[in-house]
Amino acid sequence: MKPVSPTWTFFQGKWREGNAPILGARTHGAWLGSVVFDGARAFEGVTPDLDLHLARINTSAREMLLEPKLSVGDWRGLVEDGLKKFAANAELYIRPMYWAEEGLGGGVRFDPSSTNWCLVIYEAPMPTPRGGAITLSPFRRPSAETAPVGAKASCHYANGGRALIEASKRGFDNCLMRDMLGNIAEFANSNALLAKGGVVYTPAPNGSFLNGVTRQRVIALLRADGVSVVETTLGYTDFLEADEIFSTGNFQKVAPMSAIDDRSLEPGPLYKRARALYWDFAHSRYSRLAVA
Repeated sequence: MKPVSPTWTFFQGKWREGNAPILGARTHGAWLGSVVFDGARAFEGVTPDLDLHLARINTSAREMLLEPKLSVGDWRGLVEDGLKKFAANAELYIRPMYWAEEGLGGGVRFDPSSTNWCLVIYEAPMPTPRGGAITLSPFRRPSAETAPVGAKASCHYANGGRALIEASKRGFDNCLMRDMLGNIAEFANSNALLAKGGVVYTPAPNGSFLNGVTRQRVIALLRADGVSVVETTLGYTDFLEADEIFSTGNFQKVAPMSAIDDRSLEPGPLYKRARALYWDFAHSRYSRLAVA
């Protein structure tokens, strides 16, 4: 078993070092998937958009019909306490979670009043934005009628995981996933953007994918910098013909794609601008929370 990176978990009133066991075999969240989470980042001494991530975990809980147990202020206080356990320059993943402990009658329907929670913070180095090769996945994102797409729910990530595995078997690092109408929704693990003719295009939120915190931030930063960003319906051909393709997501923030199918791509000026603008924002007084 691979060693676990330095980790602290707050559960049932105290901090526990390491990958603490918190879900039993009969816990509804472990067995039947009633888990929601969020992910924020600490890096270079800052935690950009932390409060938005902490607000979204409660929104996700309500979307899943769980009962949020902490306010945003409570979450933030725990995060501030947990960050003191790490070095000031540590690159961290900050993950609040909710899940149902019990199913009514022991079955699929869970008891919202049994909602439980934890906060886990662990070292997770920021990936170098080297780019990756992408293709089209045969797997699709669900619609709002078939899944809790308004929540950052663990149940979505199993489908994204199998899309990544399938793409990897064909020699690709990531893949674009379509919605149920055949339009591009996102990458398997992040939001998708392309640049063409000096304009940035990205799939319009349509209830088939999560409108990411970092996605919204990057769009706002680009627009404020005078870049035209169009949220619209996009097909795979639009990505095949793009000048640039890049992703936004919490784990690595803004990253370029280096190829789509058999066509090579270079990190372009709009990707570079988006990443630079995000890094400037991340280090501004509006997003700063000292790690130590």
